[in-house]
Amino acid sequence: MRIILANKFYYRRGGDCVYSIELENLLKAAGHDVAFFAMDYPENQENQWNSYWPSEIAFSPKKPAAFFKAFKRPFGDGETVKKFTALLDAFKPDVLHLNNIHTQLSPVIAEIAHARGVKVVWTLHDYKLICPAYTCLCKGVICEDCIAGDKKSCVAKKCVKNNWLASKIAEKEACIWNGERLEKWVDAFVCPSHFMKMKMERGGFDASKLVVLHNFVDELKFVHEPVSRENAYCYVGRLSSEKGVETLLEVASKIDVTLYVLGTGPLEAQLKTRFSQFKQIQFLGRCDWETCKSILLKSKFSVIPSQWYENNPYSVIESLCLGTPVLGSDIGGIPELIEPGVTGELFEMGNADSLERKIRLMFDKVYDIDVVSVRKKFSKENYLDQIKSVYGSADAAK
Repeated sequence: MRIILANKFYYRRGGDCVYSIELENLLKAAGHDVAFFAMDYPENQENQWNSYWPSEIAFSPKKPAAFFKAFKRPFGDGETVKKFTALLDAFKPDVLHLNNIHTQLSPVIAEIAHARGVKVVWTLHDYKLICPAYTCLCKGVICEDCIAGDKKSCVAKKCVKNNWLASKIAEKEACIWNGERLEKWVDAFVCPSHFMKMKMERGGFDASKLVVLHNFVDELKFVHEPVSRENAYCYVGRLSSEKGVETLLEVASKIDVTLYVLGTGPLEAQLKTRFSQFKQIQFLGRCDWETCKSILLKSKFSVIPSQWYENNPYSVIESLCLGTPVLGSDIGGIPELIEPGVTGELFEMGNADSLERKIRLMFDKVYDIDVVSVRKKFSKENYLDQIKSVYGSADAAK
């Protein structure tokens, strides 16, 4: 089978990028021909198809020419159309598998591929198709106005970066690339959680086109020597408000047990200034996988304190695959991954008292995770069988 994978970036920037690159590797290892379509970007990995990638854009109102170019991209600019069409001509795919493509690329590529008779599959990494701001958050608070159909609410409330212009562009994007149009071009939307599927249905999408497939991991990442757990716990993730890390650190400052904090983000300097005085909180910054793995292995549990609709976070899956229990907030797709009392616990999202009680509970409790079953559930092989089923007999249709 010949498959084009599309994602706005082609380096390990976030979960969407990790998924797209790992899927490329998985499909190639299974004998499929794979091309990639992304925005040209300095940090991208090398790829044989990068001559077909549209140039980098950056929204900068202080540079009118650059801003005008960037403004056109989300709606299907000439460069993206020309280069993607050339890639279709050169590669002749059976399937186009979309990932995170808004703004830096454009849903116009789904329309172009569909018109060629190419099967189109779209893995959803966020809520962009039902929320112009991607996150179902407005000024840090859960907001579902746009899911219910009122896209103009995004502008009125300045949901995107608390900026009128950015919100207006997002609202225009949502209206042009609306669900009715997208459903005509996309054969299947892959939802990494049942929670996302439920929200997509509420946003008006046809349930028959929504397929739930949890993310996958490479089991070889989790091979390790025997370890002993410290009397410590950890947070691995972005240091930003929607991740709930500030609530976690407030609680951790009251508990005389080591908390390892791995990651960077917009709140990093602020959080270090506020919490570095507490010796039990250790900021480790950006870490490679081997460092993350070593911290997860020596921690009694990890904490995922998110305050937004997490989809299918790798941070939960990777922790469980190492046999490390997870304490997660009861929001989004997180509860689908944690079995309370068996693989971890859940606490009330944003509730510091609930979080503190569960942290103390988990230090007093022993969890025996069936790592073999967990790894099998999220294995590459399992995912490959499922995604091939989604692709269907594309070869026969050609």
